[in-house]
Amino acid sequence: MGTIFRSEEMSLCQLFLQSEAAYACVSELGELGLMQFKDLNHGVNAFQRKFVNEVRRCEEMERKLRYIEKEIKKEKLKIPDYGENPKAPAPKEMVDLEATYEKIEGELREVNTNAEALKRNFLELTELREVLIKTQNFFSAHRHEMGSLVHDAQQALSQDEVGFAPQQSVQLGFLAGCIPREKLPAFERMLWFACRGNVFLRYEEIQQPMEDPVTGDPVFKSVFIIFFQGEQLKARVKKICEGFKAALYPCPDSPQEREEMLKGVSTRLEDLKMVLNQTQDHRHRVLVGAQKEIRTWIIKVEKIKAIYHTLNMFNFDVSHNSLIAEGWCPVRALEDVQMALKQGEKTSGSTIPTIIHPMKTRETPPTFFRTNKFTKGFQNIVDAYGIASYREVNPAPYAIITFPFLFAVMFGDAGHGSIMFMFGLWMIISEKKLLAQKSDNEIWNTFFGGRYIITLMGLFSTYTGVIYNDAFSKSFNIFGSAWRPHYEESLLEVPDIELTLDPALFFRNSTPYPLGIDPIWQLSDNKITFLNSFKMKTAVILGISQMLFGIILGIFNHIHFRSVLNILVEFIPEVIFLLSLFGYLVSLVYFKWITFDVSQASCAPALLIQYINMFMFKYTADGGDQKCNPQLPFYTGQQTVQTILLVAALACVPVMLLVKPFVLRSRHNKKLRMRGRLGAHSTDALIPNEIIGENKDISVNTEGTTTSLLPDDDFEDDFEFGEIFIHQVIHTIEFCLGCISHTASYLRLWALSLAHAQLSEVLWQMVFSLGLSMDIPWFGSVIVFVLWMFWANLTIAVLLVMEGLSAFLHTLRLHWVEFQSKFYVGDGYSFNPFSFKFVLDIESLEDIK
Repeated sequence: MGTIFRSEEMSLCQLFLQSEAAYACVSELGELGLMQFKDLNHGVNAFQRKFVNEVRRCEEMERKLRYIEKEIKKEKLKIPDYGENPKAPAPKEMVDLEATYEKIEGELREVNTNAEALKRNFLELTELREVLIKTQNFFSAHRHEMGSLVHDAQQALSQDEVGFAPQQSVQLGFLAGCIPREKLPAFERMLWFACRGNVFLRYEEIQQPMEDPVTGDPVFKSVFIIFFQGEQLKARVKKICEGFKAALYPCPDSPQEREEMLKGVSTRLEDLKMVLNQTQDHRHRVLVGAQKEIRTWIIKVEKIKAIYHTLNMFNFDVSHNSLIAEGWCPVRALEDVQMALKQGEKTSGSTIPTIIHPMKTRETPPTFFRTNKFTKGFQNIVDAYGIASYREVNPAPYAIITFPFLFAVMFGDAGHGSIMFMFGLWMIISEKKLLAQKSDNEIWNTFFGGRYIITLMGLFSTYTGVIYNDAFSKSFNIFGSAWRPHYEESLLEVPDIELTLDPALFFRNSTPYPLGIDPIWQLSDNKITFLNSFKMKTAVILGISQMLFGIILGIFNHIHFRSVLNILVEFIPEVIFLLSLFGYLVSLVYFKWITFDVSQASCAPALLIQYINMFMFKYTADGGDQKCNPQLPFYTGQQTVQTILLVAALACVPVMLLVKPFVLRSRHNKKLRMRGRLGAHSTDALIPNEIIGENKDISVNTEGTTTSLLPDDDFEDDFEFGEIFIHQVIHTIEFCLGCISHTASYLRLWALSLAHAQLSEVLWQMVFSLGLSMDIPWFGSVIVFVLWMFWANLTIAVLLVMEGLSAFLHTLRLHWVEFQSKFYVGDGYSFNPFSFKFVLDIESLEDIK
């Protein structure tokens, strides 16, 4: 079988690498991606391993690259998502890389520091210019107001003095500065309460935003002028300004001095702009140069770090100056691994060859399936339930057909299926463009990851919709109807008359309808009754067929692991039990379809009653027509056949329950007697030589192929009869009851199909058909369009998304529980090789090219 049907054979290999060639060899293995290394230093602290200093150097380079990358993004330069995939540089190149990154980082930090200082000076000069301009405009436009301010201050001062001393001249001082606009209301209230209303505040907004020198964010500020009298109020005002982080600027008293100072500030601002532009141009040139190489640098550093992390998992042999590694590798890839090691030796210039030695082990190997874009989605569905045990049958290739088909049985609608198919096909055709967008939306990524599954589900739903003759709750009348009424025209012209079509009289011929269901059922009152019977029986047939298929797949596991005992006491009794009880029910369904036609409808047997009577051994009916009674046997020898099948099914239960535990105990006792006679104490002596010679699954052949999923007849020292017996009781009860519950569980195929069809019909009749039934000349088209939009949105949101998700989850349950439980253990662990593709996620980027 190919690796998609069964996991690849794995071999545990030991590698002896010379110290000078170890780095290059691990680098080649990382490019190959087919070697899963074991950590031989799991008990050693991470800071005490051999290559911890190299890992730290890589982390320091990563820090510098993150800083450079952040600066590139801040400059709004786009980093390419794909390009060349360089190999890991040699260890001696790390010094050059460190020097390059340190030089760029230092240059950027110096430029940023200088630019920040220049921007801070530019901000201060800009604010000073605004203060001078606003102050000059204020004093020029409010001379009369200033006189009144002086008068008010004199009056306030005279009232505070004791007695009636003559009034003194008052000299008002002022402070000017800038404050963020959002702090201005609180600043004003604080001045009023702290100074008891003895200061006067005037402010004006700066129209253009200022740039924060650190973050670069825009900041809106206002210029303020505070008038006060006396040094005490001046000190109080300064403290309040410091508390609100308001910037105070010197502002001369005379207009001439303010004009001269404004000219000087404007000249300095122009010079500062020129220096800032030159600094920005230099920073941009540095970042553009780094932009072209940043992705390559990141890949190189990540590869170096991954290599040294892997080397820290190896043992160091001081005597031979070599590294010893152990890891799992597919047997088919051993030659590729050897070629990679030779290439590493050639690259490093080592003259001593690297030795790879297959090891004998009883450790369970990892599970590895080779997948592609198409099969990966179905494999992920199986792995979500549990990773396949080593070398057991993989359900994924069968789920490629059964999963979309069972989904389509529940979602059968040619219209909805076509929309789903076109959506999945669009994602497949545009996958390179959609991958390049690198969306962070988790829901979209889930849909996109299952694009092939969605496409197949839509295609199969279209097929089942054609079989059901259902598209948006309407039928296709392609071949015409097989029903031909023969009522007289005078009877047909009678208004409000209800007529029925008797299949015994009005069916055109006895041949079945060419494709699907006759469209006349869409108009009939008993449509649901007919479809219920059809879909319910179909669901039972499909369910029992899939369960039988799952049991049959189990024999391939028993044959592969050479477990004759499981074939005799598990597989054969399970098949007999299922076919005797439920396979017989399917045969009754087909027998009834073939034997009874419309003329015998009244005498057709009731299958449910017949099946219940089978377990009650009841084959007679009291009263009624003894020739046409649904409880009576409807074929010759029915009692004998059903009795034999029932006895055979019941006889299989003790076989499944008791035989295996006692056989295993007998073999274990035989092993103990053999060990007593041989006096053997090694593990290998516990297994008979004839078993070792015939069974490759419990030994290692000369090619190094190892396996560890041992058959049930393998001998174990820690044999516990009680545990094995309880496990077998649980397995038997679970299988027998599961055959009943799982058969009933497959009825969800009928229930969801009926619910989907009825919901589609209700949505059509209550929304879209209302507009089609209106007889309005021209405005009716507008109403139809509006109702169509409403109906289309509900169709997509409810019937496609919600119903589709519901059918998907039910299909998932049918595969995980009802199907895979018959043969699938799922106790393995996945093969996670050391691969640069997994470390860097290059695989998705390569698909874009």
